[in-house]
Amino acid sequence: MASSLHNLLSKIIKKGHLTVHGSGGTQHYGGGGGRTVTIRFTDEAAEKEMVSDPQLKLGELYMDGRLLVEQGDIYEMLALIKDNTLVEGLNFSMVWHGVLRMIEAQFRNRVPINHNRKNVSHHYDLDEKLFSLFLDEDWQYSCAYFNPPGISLDEAQVAKKRHIAAKLLAEPGQKVLEIGSGWGGMAMYLAESSEVDVTGITLSTEQLKISRERAAKRGLANSVRFELQDYYYLPPTKSYDRIVSVGMFEHVGRLNYKKFFNKVNDVLSDDGVMVLHSIGQPYPAIYNNPWIEKYIFPGGYIPSLAEVLPSIEKAGLLVSDIEILPMHYAYTLRHWRERFMANKDKAVALYDERFVRMWEFYLAGSEMAFTHEAFHIFQIQIVKKRQAVPDNRDYIYEKEAELREFEQRRIPLDKIAV
Repeated sequence: MASSLHNLLSKIIKKGHLTVHGSGGTQHYGGGGGRTVTIRFTDEAAEKEMVSDPQLKLGELYMDGRLLVEQGDIYEMLALIKDNTLVEGLNFSMVWHGVLRMIEAQFRNRVPINHNRKNVSHHYDLDEKLFSLFLDEDWQYSCAYFNPPGISLDEAQVAKKRHIAAKLLAEPGQKVLEIGSGWGGMAMYLAESSEVDVTGITLSTEQLKISRERAAKRGLANSVRFELQDYYYLPPTKSYDRIVSVGMFEHVGRLNYKKFFNKVNDVLSDDGVMVLHSIGQPYPAIYNNPWIEKYIFPGGYIPSLAEVLPSIEKAGLLVSDIEILPMHYAYTLRHWRERFMANKDKAVALYDERFVRMWEFYLAGSEMAFTHEAFHIFQIQIVKKRQAVPDNRDYIYEKEAELREFEQRRIPLDKIAV
């Protein structure tokens, strides 16, 4: 094994047990008392690359099959590393790559270029069959709400829609805007449960196509429409009673928060209500994870509440409710990863082994962010007038009870005759 990798792992792994099979034989690290993981490097060059830039190379080596996990899985390996401290193991190459990424992030923040359509297409315009391998029956590609604990993924995704719909306080006949409409599940739920008129906007051509097909199948063509539209170019002359955005804000970028909430202010009616559901992190990031930036979500950024709230206030909007969901996305991602790996052969047939390892690493790394790095979901309710919502939260639970009754009557999409 490369001496540089041996020295790094000796400094890092104190808790748990890591066995490494490498070019120079087998080495053991850690004092036990935690996770047990065994990995294998297929060549000495891979060991050296790992040391040079672990934030990027760990994922790349796993994708390329040059780093194999022989005991445990990739989540257990990532969690083992996070269970230990990395600071004392830093070398010059790691520090230098970190400095370069900080400089790049600062430059990107000062020279904003709108690549929204391209960035969204990179991730969401993949083969639709891929997402069917691990999502719930309604194709909800955002954090589920596991309340009560232990419910299935499908039940938790319905609970998420129910919880958000209750906070929206939508009433029959109102006009609703969904910013980032995914595959249409939330828009259709709102239209049917609250008898509202919904416009969903997306930058994904694949999601647009499927959303329209699903809405037509449910007979909602007159009350739900989907458009290929950037939120920034929504005409200010249009007004919506309710606005919802679920899992889209992570793609806005911190330079654009002011633009985003100014646009919300433009199109939200004076008595309107918005619910914003987004991944959050406990403090602002200096730069994005380089592997996620390169392979999964180019241009994405996970905000902290401290970065979001000032832009809401400066736009002349009021925050009427904030709820933090700490671990629900960890549970969601675990379900997704288990479903995806159970359908591994189908995923390989769609793409190839390297793509499957990339997707597994993405799901595992994302789960680890919620279990080990205090990532969370925040739901912010936003109004223009304080009187737009009640002064207690009882209405949420009362509305959820009504929505449960609606769900009992609702016909599943796969049971609707074409």
